[in-house]
Amino acid sequence: MKQKKEPFVNYRLEKAELVTVDTIRVIVESSHEIDRNGWSMINSDGEYPLNVIVLEGKKVELSLGFPFPFGENSYVMYKGIACYLEITEAVRTKEFDDLFYYDGKDLGVHYQKEKANFAVWAPTATRLNVIIFQHWYEEKGVAHSCQRDEKGVWRLELEGNHEGNWYLFEVYVNQTWRQVVDPYAKFLCVNGEKAMIGDLSLTEPDHWPDLFNLTKNDVVIYELHIRDFTISPTNGIENKGRYLGLAETGLKDKDMLATGLDYLTNLGITHVELLPVQEYGSVDESNRDDEYNWGYDTTHFFVPEGSYASDPYDGQKRIREFKQLIAALHEKQLRVIMDVVFNHVYIWEESALDLLVPGYFFRYTPENEISDGTGVGNDFASERKMARKMIVDAICYWLKEYRVDGFRFDLMGILDIETMKQVREEATKINEDVLIFGEGWNLPTAYPVEKRAVMEQALALDGVGFFQDKFRDGLKGSTFNIKEPGFISGHEKDSHAIVHGIKGSIGDFKEPIQAINYVEAHDNHTLWDKLKLVHPYERRSLLVKRQLLATSIILLSQGIPFIHAGQEWFRTKHGVENSYNQPDWINAFDWNQRAYFNEHVEYVQKLIRIRRNHPAFRLETYELINKHLEIIKAEPQCIAYQLKDLGKLDDWKDIIVIHNASFDKQHFFLPENKNWQVFVDDSSVSLIPLDKIGEDCVQVSPLSTFVLASL
Repeated sequence: MKQKKEPFVNYRLEKAELVTVDTIRVIVESSHEIDRNGWSMINSDGEYPLNVIVLEGKKVELSLGFPFPFGENSYVMYKGIACYLEITEAVRTKEFDDLFYYDGKDLGVHYQKEKANFAVWAPTATRLNVIIFQHWYEEKGVAHSCQRDEKGVWRLELEGNHEGNWYLFEVYVNQTWRQVVDPYAKFLCVNGEKAMIGDLSLTEPDHWPDLFNLTKNDVVIYELHIRDFTISPTNGIENKGRYLGLAETGLKDKDMLATGLDYLTNLGITHVELLPVQEYGSVDESNRDDEYNWGYDTTHFFVPEGSYASDPYDGQKRIREFKQLIAALHEKQLRVIMDVVFNHVYIWEESALDLLVPGYFFRYTPENEISDGTGVGNDFASERKMARKMIVDAICYWLKEYRVDGFRFDLMGILDIETMKQVREEATKINEDVLIFGEGWNLPTAYPVEKRAVMEQALALDGVGFFQDKFRDGLKGSTFNIKEPGFISGHEKDSHAIVHGIKGSIGDFKEPIQAINYVEAHDNHTLWDKLKLVHPYERRSLLVKRQLLATSIILLSQGIPFIHAGQEWFRTKHGVENSYNQPDWINAFDWNQRAYFNEHVEYVQKLIRIRRNHPAFRLETYELINKHLEIIKAEPQCIAYQLKDLGKLDDWKDIIVIHNASFDKQHFFLPENKNWQVFVDDSSVSLIPLDKIGEDCVQVSPLSTFVLASL
C-alpha cells in the first residue's frame, strides 16, 4: 500500500545505513528482544520486507533483495518503530558506480540568451533546487525546483536571459538541506561563494596567436608562481601579483636588463609552468594583497584563481585575464603548463562534492575513516567513475577553453592509472602535443599501489612523464637529510643514479620524454640554500660553480629538463624549506640578484640554446640513446660520456661531455683522429668554438662542465 505520511521515529533504532545498493545495516539501542522477524523498509512507494543476514549484538544486517530506490526518503521499520535510512557506504561500491555513471557533457550550467540549462549529478538527493540571485552578495534568492532524470542527474531549464545572475544549488540528502556551489561552475565570485551564469564568448582575448611546431623532445620547462615572479618593486611591472602582470612586455630594470615576460622569452625556455591557478581556498581574495599561498588546496576544478585577477568580485575578469596571459605567452612562443591539484581538495567536509554526494568523491580506509595519503586531510577517489570523469572533463575544458599546453599533476601517485590513461587519451585528441607529467610518489593512500600512477608503474603509462627524484638527490644529496651532500657537493658515492639520469632513465620508461629531470623545484630548499647547509663555510664563488654544474647536467641530459624560477641566478628563500605561505620577502623573484648574476644567467641561457640547437642532447628514443651515448671511464667525482657517430642526427658528428665535481683539474684523454673543439668550459658557453684542442688531452677545470665537439 502507499505510505501517505512519514512514520513516527523512535530512537530504539539508533541508526540505519545503506551500505551496499541492496544491503542495510542497523544499530539498535539494545539487542534485548531483537529478532529476525518484522523488518521492512518503507517509503512513498510502499513497504518492502527485509531479510536478516546478520544478527550480531546491536548490529543487524538486512537484505533488500533488489537495488535501493535512490531518490526516495526511506525508513527502516521494526515492529512499528522507524528509523531514517541514511545512504552512506553504498556510494563507494562498484554497483553504485555502475548504476549512476553518467557520460553526458552537460553538467553545470549552459547559457543561451533565451534560457539557461542546469544539470547536476546528485543521485543520493531526494530534492534539489537552483537558487537564483541578482547579485553575488545577496543572501536570499529565488528557488526553482529541479527534476530528477536518469543516472541521478537533476535538471532545470530556466527561460530568459540570465547572463550575469548568480546561483547556488540547494540539495536535500540524508534529511539535511545544504547550499552548494556548482562543482562544474565556470564563473565564480570572490572566494568562490557563488557561481555565475556567464557567456564565455565575452571573455575571449583580442586574438589567439598561432604556435610554431614543437616536439616534446624540444621542451624546456620553467616553473614559476605568478605572484613571486611579478611582485617585486624593482621589475617595472604595473599589475603586480596579477595575471596581467605576467603578460606585460617591454620592461627593464635599472640596469636595462629585461624583466617579466621578456626575461622568460630571452632565456630560451619553451614552457612556463604556473603553480596552481585553479580556484583555491587558502587566500582570502578580498584581502589578497596581505595573504600568500602556493595554492595547493583547490576548491573548484574549472575556474581560475581570483586572487590573481584585477577584480576577484567580477565573474568574468579572472577568466578574461587568464586567457590574456596565455595569449601573451603564446605570442612569445611560450607554452603554458598548469600545475593541477586533483589529488585532494581544500577542506573536504565543506567541499561542494561531499555536500552534493556525501562519501562518494573521497577515499576511505577499510575502517571507513577518511584516507589521508596526501597528508592534507583527504584523498580524492579518482578510481570512482564520476570522480574520474570530473578530472578528465576539467582537463579537456582547460585545453579547449583556455588553450593551455600541458599539465603537471600534483601528487599524481595518489591518482589511479586508469584515470591518467584517460586523461592522456582525451587530452591528445584535443592537442596531440599536450604535455602531461607529475609527481609519482608512492604515498600511503587507501588504494592498491599497483593500480596507482606511481613511479613504479610508469611503464603502464605511455606518454606520461615523471619527476626523477633519484637523479635530483644523486646530484644534490638527500632532500630530507639536509646536510647530506650529493655529486655536485663532494659526495664520492656511486654515481649510478646520475649516469642513469643522464641517459634518460633507460628501463624506467618507454620513451625518454617521460623523464622529467630536475635538481630543484618550488618544494623543499632551493639548491642554493641546500648547498649552504652542506657547505656553510664555503666561498660563494665555489657554491656558484657547484650550482652551475648541477644546472648544466640537467640541461645536457636526455629527457625533459625542468628549471625552477631563479635557479639560474642562485635563488635563495633565506633557508626556509617550505615557503608555501611565507611573505613576499622570502618568495619574491629577486630581480636585483638576477642582475648581479647576469653573466651566469647568460651561461644558462646559452646552455639552453645549445640543447635546443643540437638534437643529440634530446634523442627521441632509447634505441638511439643506447646506440649513440657511451659512458667513458673517468676519475672519481667525474662523469664523462660521448655522443658518437651522430651522422645526420646533428651538425656535430661527435660530442664529449665531461662533468667534473672534484676540486682537481682532470686531465681527460680524447679519442684520436678527431678535430675536437670546445663549446662549453668553466666560464663560457658558445655556439661557435671557444677553443681548439691541438692534442689528445683536455684539462677540465674543477667544479665545471666541458662540452667538446668534432664537426
